[in-house]
Amino acid sequence: MDKRKAAVLVACFFTVLMAYSIRYGYGVLLPDMLPSLAISKTEAGVIFASFFLAYTVFSPVVGLLGDKHNVRVLLSLFAVMVGAGTFLMAYAASLVQAALFFTLVGVGSAACWAPVMALAQRWTSDKHRGKTLAFVDIGSALGIVVSSTALPPLVAAHSWRTGWIALGALGFAVAVLNFFLVRSRPAGSAPAGPSGSLTPAIDSVRTTYSKLLRDGRFWRIGLAYLLTGFAIIIPFTFLTTYAEKELSFIYNDAARLVMVIGISAVVGKIALGSLSDRTRRINIMLLCALLIAAGALGMAFSRGFTLVLFITVFGVGYGAVWSMYAASASDYFSRESAGSIVGLWTLYLGIGSAVSPVIAGWLADATGTLAWSFVLAAAGAAVSFLLLISLWRQPRESRVKTGPS
Repeated sequence: MDKRKAAVLVACFFTVLMAYSIRYGYGVLLPDMLPSLAISKTEAGVIFASFFLAYTVFSPVVGLLGDKHNVRVLLSLFAVMVGAGTFLMAYAASLVQAALFFTLVGVGSAACWAPVMALAQRWTSDKHRGKTLAFVDIGSALGIVVSSTALPPLVAAHSWRTGWIALGALGFAVAVLNFFLVRSRPAGSAPAGPSGSLTPAIDSVRTTYSKLLRDGRFWRIGLAYLLTGFAIIIPFTFLTTYAEKELSFIYNDAARLVMVIGISAVVGKIALGSLSDRTRRINIMLLCALLIAAGALGMAFSRGFTLVLFITVFGVGYGAVWSMYAASASDYFSRESAGSIVGLWTLYLGIGSAVSPVIAGWLADATGTLAWSFVLAAAGAAVSFLLLISLWRQPRESRVKTGPS
């Protein structure tokens, strides 16, 4: 592997690590935020939903910008935005302020997935795409490990506000890293726009979107993506709170349950990511849906070692699922438009992720327990499995050209 390719992939890795440390650090810091801000679980869900609403609105835009413009500048500027919003979270004094600040984090985070995965695909071959994306996506799992390991001692020594300050500093550091390491595409690779112009090729974009929206596979994968996001966000939002408030875990041990997800996710990314290069990608996507459903259901009704076992099952499925969806954009459609495709799918993901913590929080407030929220997560993953079955029954993947005819 040449040095430039390695540098780009390292930047991709740390961008994802930073984004997921901050995204899921929210759930780790939430138990102390609830009494401090005097908010209910439903209101806690609203704060997280504000992140995903912004993430949803801006993901298609930054996905397209990543395909057409200078990715180095894009990733650097949006990482600064993530750092700024995260830093401001430390000074939130109300529900409204926290929601506004986390909205800013969501806007910046929109550039930390679709453009990053599309960039990584440009710098790798078809033969090794699954392994490359799995490597980059390991950053998300290690981000979870970082937040669940580093934040509890900071909270114990200082407060949850110090945790947000530390995460904000991480965002700024990654912005600097991206500026020095990222390059948009390998030397000799043609830019997406004519003569490297910064003006998007509007006709090409319209043709791409028109063909995608007429393809039933695009819709089925998008809806499965929505339900996968719906299922995954519930444990990440409320597992620490559930373990501390209902299962009588001490705070540090409750946060370590999230660390279990992160560690098992690394296993899932490496094992299932490599396996996906040797088998149909859809097989691994189906397996991930089953693991997520089983793990979430087990969280609702298990205790002790069995609880840790089901959390591990959930983590393995979660670990591989995002890179599988990202890789399927190139498998079924077009590598050059992968950022736009994943960006559009992220609209679905964002909808599921935005409504999920609000509904789960409301259900917990209404029933007096978070257990039923985990059952709801399992149901979402099960339906995503059913949507993907129709793709499994079709012949092996064939790409659809999304550029101009």
